[in-house]
Amino acid sequence: MDEKELFYLLVLQKARNIGTITAKKLIVHSGGVIPVFERSKSELQKISGIGTFALHYLHDKATFTEAEKELRYIQDKKIRYTSFFMDDYPKNLNNCVDAPLMMFYDGTIHFEKQPVISIVGTRNMTNYGRDFVEKFMEDVKVYNPVIVSGFAYGVDITAHKAAINQHLQTIGILAHGLDNIYPKKHKKYVHKVLENGGFYTEYWHDVLPIREYFLQRNRIIAGISDATIIVESARKGGSLVTANIANSYNRDVFAVPGRITDTFSKGCNNLIRTNQAALLHHAKDLAYMLNWEKKEPKKVIQPELFVNLTGDARTVYDFLQQNGRTLLDSISIGCKIPVYKLSGVLLDLELQGLVRPLPGKTFEAI
Repeated sequence: MDEKELFYLLVLQKARNIGTITAKKLIVHSGGVIPVFERSKSELQKISGIGTFALHYLHDKATFTEAEKELRYIQDKKIRYTSFFMDDYPKNLNNCVDAPLMMFYDGTIHFEKQPVISIVGTRNMTNYGRDFVEKFMEDVKVYNPVIVSGFAYGVDITAHKAAINQHLQTIGILAHGLDNIYPKKHKKYVHKVLENGGFYTEYWHDVLPIREYFLQRNRIIAGISDATIIVESARKGGSLVTANIANSYNRDVFAVPGRITDTFSKGCNNLIRTNQAALLHHAKDLAYMLNWEKKEPKKVIQPELFVNLTGDARTVYDFLQQNGRTLLDSISIGCKIPVYKLSGVLLDLELQGLVRPLPGKTFEAI
């Protein structure tokens, strides 16, 4: 994106009376960001759903001045950004009509076809919730998901820390600009998140956190993920808002059940009772519902182990290395070893991690 496009995108993001949905509509119908500001108001008003109220401040000088300052800051500080029509915009968010027009980010964020899950809940977390998150992260590690949360107190920061401990990528969705960290107590975790993950925000660099922004950022947490997990929540709370948004996006929602007498399980129990969330006991429940495949680490065989192979084992292994995937009968013929004897040789090689069986009575060297 060139400087002019970025400038007008910032103006459109900041313009009064123009929300995310209206801004996207203007861009799509005008054929780009710049054409929005080149067309007359009368032309723009012909777009369905666009009225004089929305366009009143489109060319406001104060907005242009603010956008110019933010543009200079982005350029001077080399702030990275993405927009809904750019290739690096999170693909899950592209399916959410009210997803941010543009976002700013920092860190080493990459999705690469990995599953993405959000974990949220109360800031007044109990030991029950903490134990669940830590155990869940140990178990879910084999599926290599990206862990998303809001970097707040309680469940959020516990999820980020547990992901870091398991070497999983984790992403914090902020309710303020990148120049601020809330709560300040969590500054000590920032560098760890940036090492394998990062932060997204839709707010300009110096924006301070207010209650309204926390509610707005919940739609990003819900929309960026394949599924949202509510660990602990009272009868009312921000995490229930996230669950409702996720349901509105037709995303899977899971809730961790608790005792009916526990204050911070009432929200989760009610989500399950009203069929707004599936009950979650274990990482395997999530994997089954979402049809995930395990990301097993490949077994590395050191060349030194091969020196112990002799006789038929050496013959078979060398044959498979040279010929690749081969039918059992063809191995028997090629190695001049009868099938009844060859089966035992192949089993020994498989147990040593040197050969793997494949469908259709075929085998290959690892």
